[in-house]
Amino acid sequence: MQAATTIYIREDLKNKLQELKRHPKESYNDVIERLVSLSIDSEPLNDDAIQGLEEAISDIKQRRLHSEEEIMAEFGVK
Repeated sequence: MQAATTIYIREDLKNKLQELKRHPKESYNDVIERLVSLSIDSEPLNDDAIQGLEEAISDIKQRRLHSEEEIMAEFGVK
């Protein structure tokens, strides 16, 4: 068994952790572990993905945008 420690958590944060419990008896440790595992990206972006994001940012900065209506019309969505 791993050693345990005590940490200080503000009351408002404790309340948020309480709301994130999947069931009433889930421990705060389990909630925090789940949140930490969600925050770690096990598959970093590859070069193609990074290039695509850079192009998208450039398009946004240069105002090359399409409205929701234009996109829906292009794909035949009503």
